[in-house]
Parts: sequence; C-alpha cells; structure tokens
Amino acid sequence: MNKIAVFDFDGTLTKSDSFIAFIRFCFGPWSLVKGLMRHFPLLLMMKMGLADNGKTKERLFSYFFKDMPYDRFRELGQQFVCHLDADVNPSALSLLNRHVEAGHKVYVVSASIEEWVGPWCASHGLSHVVCTQVEIGSDGKLTGRFKSPNCYGPEKVRRFTIQEPDRSAYHLVAYGDSKGDKQMMLYADERYKL
Repeated sequence: MNKIAVFDFDGTLTKSDSFIAFIRFCFGPWSLVKGLMRHFPLLLMMKMGLADNGKTKERLFSYFFKDMPYDRFRELGQQFVCHLDADVNPSALSLLNRHVEAGHKVYVVSASIEEWVGPWCASHGLSHVVCTQVEIGSDGKLTGRFKSPNCYGPEKVRRFTIQEPDRSAYHLVAYGDSKGDKQMMLYADERYKL
C-alpha cells in the first residue's frame, strides 16, 4: 500500500507562526504590534473559542494586505523563504526528508497562505501543497478576503481528500502540533504530535 505523509506547517515544520512572522517581515515590528493591538479583542475572543478562527485571520489579513498588488505580495512570499528556513524545526524537517527519501508522497497542509508556504515547499522539492488561498480582484490587487476557506481543522481534511479521495489506496501518516490539526490526525492511520 502507498504511504502518504501529511505535515502541518506552522509550529510543526516551523517553530513559530509564519503568518505573524510574514506580517513583521513585510511591515516591521511596530506596524505588527499596532495591528495586533487594534485587533486584540477579536484575537482574544478567538483564543477563547468565541470568534471564528478563519474570519478573525481574514480580518487581520485584510488590515495589512488589502489593496496590495498581487505581484508584490507573491514577490514578498518568495523573499520570505530564507526567513522561514531560519525558523525550521530540524527534527520535523528530518522526518519529512525521511519520507521523501523513502519515496512516500508528502503533503504540506496548512492554514497559512500559499504564496509563502508554496515557495518554501518548492525550495525543499515538495510539490503537494494545500493552503489558504487569497482572493485577487480584477485590478490585480488583493481584496483582503480569502478565496478558499481558512485551511484549518476539518477544512484540512476536506481539502486533502479532494487531492487524495480514495482512502483505501494509501496509509496516511500525519504530523501536527495544535487543535487545528486534530481532524487530520484523527483521519490518519498514524499520528505524531511534534
């Protein structure tokens, strides 16, 4: 039977949250703090389970990136790869590389945005990436909304099974670190919290 390994990105392959790190990379620490303070009540409600994770993240995304030309956003995502490499969890990367060397299909399934997770994955020879996608307006600028639902919790399983619908055809190994990975871990044959 074929083996597929699925890795979460933030907190699993990286040591920290790449969404926050990307905002800091693009706008600097003071703008990041200002934006987080402006959204503090909503972020607190999200942490307490009183506000939707995806809608909260989209509001924060919109605050920072709405009306940015998409070409610029994509370019920033590609430039961010070296910062992600500095934040990689070495033990998780070693596990990922073992799966690659064994000839297993490897997916990175993340709530983070495709424009920086995708280039990082490509730089490590990975082509199977499932992430949150951004919406681009007819003017070529970011609308501030997500094109796809936030790839978190049950959405991770839904999006993954679109790519791999025949569950009887593979043995699934999942790696994650948070409650956003719970459904994927339950869906897997083997699960490891990193």
